[in-house]
Amino acid sequence: MSYQVLARKWRPRSFATLVGQEHVVRALTHALDQQRLHHAYLLTGTRGVGKTTIARILAKALNCETGITSTPCGTCSSCQEIDSGRFVDLIEVDAATNTKVDEMRQLLENATYAPTRGRFKVYVIDEVHMLSTSAFNAMLKTLEEPPEHIKFILATTDPQKIPVTVLSRCLQFNLKQMPMGHIVEHLARILEAEQVAFEPPALRHIAKGAAGSMRDALSLLDQAIAHGAGRIEEAGVRDMLGTVGEDHLFALLDGLAARDVHALLAVAEQMDARSLSFDSALQELATQLHRIALVQLAPEAIVDEAERARLAGYAQHLDAEFLQLCYQIAINGRSDLALAPDEYSGFLMTLMRLVAFNPETPPALAAGQPPESAARQMAPPAKSAQAVPVPRAPAAAQAVPTAPTAPTVPATAPPANYSDTPQENPVGDWHGLLARLKLGGMVRELAHHCEVAAQTEGAIKLRLNPAHKSLLMNKATQDKLQAALAAHFGNPVKLAIEIGDLSGETPAQRAETARNERQNRAIESLEQDAFVRDMIETFDATINEQSIKPLN
Repeated sequence: MSYQVLARKWRPRSFATLVGQEHVVRALTHALDQQRLHHAYLLTGTRGVGKTTIARILAKALNCETGITSTPCGTCSSCQEIDSGRFVDLIEVDAATNTKVDEMRQLLENATYAPTRGRFKVYVIDEVHMLSTSAFNAMLKTLEEPPEHIKFILATTDPQKIPVTVLSRCLQFNLKQMPMGHIVEHLARILEAEQVAFEPPALRHIAKGAAGSMRDALSLLDQAIAHGAGRIEEAGVRDMLGTVGEDHLFALLDGLAARDVHALLAVAEQMDARSLSFDSALQELATQLHRIALVQLAPEAIVDEAERARLAGYAQHLDAEFLQLCYQIAINGRSDLALAPDEYSGFLMTLMRLVAFNPETPPALAAGQPPESAARQMAPPAKSAQAVPVPRAPAAAQAVPTAPTAPTVPATAPPANYSDTPQENPVGDWHGLLARLKLGGMVRELAHHCEVAAQTEGAIKLRLNPAHKSLLMNKATQDKLQAALAAHFGNPVKLAIEIGDLSGETPAQRAETARNERQNRAIESLEQDAFVRDMIETFDATINEQSIKPLN
């Protein structure tokens, strides 16, 4: 016996087994139960959402030997012949290959004859929008006043191309795309019935790749079974689809949050080595930026608590306006891929654009480089007379979010007792040590917001500012910091991080203080410039302090 593809084998045969489209099923069920039958139905929707399936179920409901019912028996000869495609009174027409008016006239001439076997003669015209204007005009009269034994079911993916004169003669049902959860549940039921082992995360990748089409999901499922030799695993499905895993995606977000160009380039090289789709990568990145924006502005919209907790750190670290800019760059980068010399270079330019267009601070030239040695932006010369200074706009102080004190979060099991007296691997100057460690990404952010709380032999305890406790959400970040300290000292180091009020100044606070001092000096220097004072007095101008950037 030849193999039957899953999309055909598991096609729903009743309204009860139909997945999704509850609004259409409810209307048709009530109409059948109350015998309020229209003569023409129009089903619209994208590919693979159930248009042809609903048409065949409706044909069975109209011609079942038990009577007109919303629950056809499925066992009588009429139901079985419709399921097998042999029912003589169910005429399925492909309008894409029968577009001419002569073909439509021949079809309508046969409609005048009574049905041979069933109660109704049902015409299912698929892709009806492909008919010519003359063909549409030829069917108007019959479509408006057909014989009592005739039912028309029209299906299309593009209802805008159908004349309004045809639309007005039909009951129109718009079929929605399948929700991702419905697809995953349906695929799981099919695999259990087929006795195929699977990993649930793999089904989510298939459902995402199907883009709302159940038929596409079943076709991808067939392909995944063949690809995995009868077993569906997440890694295999990701390789088959060329999708970007969460490890690469969150590595991109870490590099973007830290403005670490080298980290972003490393992720791009890994993706290129695995031949992953850069278009899909930008699509997934835009999706995650959208989710992060939701966490910022409407956290209750993220139902999954684990996802909300994981994205909270990025939502706190990334400015809302910069996040919107990143989203725009990501979606525009997808359209630019086709114009780039190759997809790899186009993807790299999009990543560098994400860093270069950050309006707040210049990007670091190397991973782990402290803010003081970042690339400097040139300020306009003080003696330039090209433009009149714009009115002064007071700088808005950014509110620092606060968070309640939380218990200590150890990277590994900390020693039982700590002593303020270093006994081995003395930390010394924590600020200078971090400059030598050359950390990058979220690891650098975590270290720069901590101070040394205590140290004992082979162990270091750090204290983190409560406002940045979200940096502890990723256990891997703490492990990387511990490994960097151990590599620097040449001995194993046990690291523990607690959240509490700081007693000193963290490297991040010192860097912020230094930046503010340089900014104040630049503003003071500009205000004391003779040319600037003359412009202010002559034109009654003011200085926009936000436009001033220090030279060093």
